[in-house]
Amino acid sequence: MRALDRKPWLGYRRAMAEDRAKPKKQKPVTREDRLKAALKANMGRRKAQARARSADSKGLAADNQDKG
Repeated sequence: MRALDRKPWLGYRRAMAEDRAKPKKQKPVTREDRLKAALKANMGRRKAQARARSADSKGLAADNQDKG
């Protein structure tokens, strides 16, 4: 038996049991929520691609000016 088990006034077991007894209820994910999340992820990818293309074109322009 552990030292904490011998001291009921600490009550760590009761607190742990209460956490397990009350499962957190999650709202079911609706189709609209899934679509919103997919759209947000898609926009993030598109913006990242646009930034990469912009950085590439700026890098190519700078290289051409140096050689010019």
